[in-house]
Amino acid sequence: MSSNSFTSEPDALPVVIVGAGLAGLTVALHLAATHRVIVLAKRQLGEAATAWAQGGIVGVLGRDDSIDSHVRDTQDAGAGLVDEHTARFIAERSAEAVAWLVERGVPFSPDPDGPLGLHLTREGGHAVRRIAHAADATGFAIHQALLAEVARHPNIELRERWMAIDVITPRHLHSDAAPRCHGVYVLDIDSQRVETIVTRAVVLASGGVGKVYRYTSNPDTATGDGIAMAWRAGCRTANMEFIQFHPTCLYHPQDRSFLITEALRGEGAHLKLPDGTRFMPAHDARGELAPRDIVARAIDFEMKKHGLDHVWLDATHLGEEFLKEHFPTIHARCLGLGIDIARQPIPVVPAAHYTCGGVVTDLHGRTDLPGLYAVGETTYTGLHGANRLASNSLLECVVLGKTCAETIVAAPRAEQPLLPAWDESQVHNADEQVVIAHNWDELRLLMWNYVGIVRTTKRLERALHRIQLLRDEIDDYYANFRVDRDLLELRNLVDCAELIVRSALMRQESRGLHYSRDFPDPLPVSFPTVLVRPARSRRGAGLAGLGMGLVSPSVPRPPSATGLCG
Repeated sequence: MSSNSFTSEPDALPVVIVGAGLAGLTVALHLAATHRVIVLAKRQLGEAATAWAQGGIVGVLGRDDSIDSHVRDTQDAGAGLVDEHTARFIAERSAEAVAWLVERGVPFSPDPDGPLGLHLTREGGHAVRRIAHAADATGFAIHQALLAEVARHPNIELRERWMAIDVITPRHLHSDAAPRCHGVYVLDIDSQRVETIVTRAVVLASGGVGKVYRYTSNPDTATGDGIAMAWRAGCRTANMEFIQFHPTCLYHPQDRSFLITEALRGEGAHLKLPDGTRFMPAHDARGELAPRDIVARAIDFEMKKHGLDHVWLDATHLGEEFLKEHFPTIHARCLGLGIDIARQPIPVVPAAHYTCGGVVTDLHGRTDLPGLYAVGETTYTGLHGANRLASNSLLECVVLGKTCAETIVAAPRAEQPLLPAWDESQVHNADEQVVIAHNWDELRLLMWNYVGIVRTTKRLERALHRIQLLRDEIDDYYANFRVDRDLLELRNLVDCAELIVRSALMRQESRGLHYSRDFPDPLPVSFPTVLVRPARSRRGAGLAGLGMGLVSPSVPRPPSATGLCG
């Protein structure tokens, strides 16, 4: 943790940012000139999904590119559920976003003849080369550059190994006042002390929920904390059924979460069966460059058809020199595991990768709850639709991180009440940690088996039943024992798992990342799934009685005192 004296007389109440990835750091840097900022990282600062992103960030920069082309590719990948206004808003600001990162010192791969002096690559679903990248470790390069700048800023306090528990609303004050975020309860993981922080605003930038699945390309931080916290506070969620499975995660007993970037297929690598036969052309005319949902489903189909544990990604024809230059991280990691990708194909399987739905926000990060904002993978903005286009996620973080910060700066100050301290008077230390470990494993396994790439109504109903049983155990545990990170993450995961399953049950069609054997065809017209939590729900009630519906695809409306939050 870094403790700093604040300059320029920033606002006395801090803005607390939950998450230290690209979304959170972008908001922090844009706020720091005028506001005191606290950034919470529940593990080490370097452990964020951003740091694991290999491919790159979209920038409409080339002479052969256009805003219309990027919007069209985003819409095509999103299978009819992308909000065009959102896609255009973000595409129009993509060049500015890349330039901002260049100004921060991000060491993108150079090309003297390229726009902004950058080399642009191509990934699946993109019509042209428009991906700015730092070899095959773009996220790490971006994350390190921004972390260094944030650490130097006197108005930003970085709290490592601190975890948000819940945002504080009038419900915690037993008040009938209008819904609002007053602050946040946070856990110092090392001391096991809970602190109450009164805030100017809270920004949820904690990433997605990949760890709800047994196999994922995500880091251990991806437990849906922000989504669950916002849901419990009364905010809407949308499109939670659309979990993107990255087609190519390394299949190796020593590393089950190492991602093989889409850019490798963009440069010409082929997916093959054990006998060397390419199979993607039989599934889609675009072959290996088809959108991720199509490629992941094709791999899943071929694995089940042939009884395989994995398929092969063959890049040997690209040459050792090319692979070492453009994919040094993948080359080195695989070589360390005994796989020479210049001479051997790579064993790969699909794995849970990206949460395309999340907390409903507008294009300024505002949620339904005044004073509560969200940015990045935690959110639903309408950009990703039923399937995220490759490399749009980092772009969304930078563009909407800036607009979110600008909105917080412009927002009028709200008088905050005296907040109650965290009450531990009726709880004691946990005596059987095995309960948490068992429930964690059970939840991830049932989600993988019942709510994976291919779904059925019966599987979803069985998953929902088991999730409700797990919730009863977890709620009892939460009520009687002192909280720790494992318990809080499990609590958040079970909330998110139920949101995913209920959203999936609502969608009676196959579209994008959601494929149902019971409803294999898409509907002629489709809309986002939106879940609404009843106001004043009691803890332990789960999602019983929640309002659900399909709504027309439009930019999420700006928040107001709608009565949805409490």
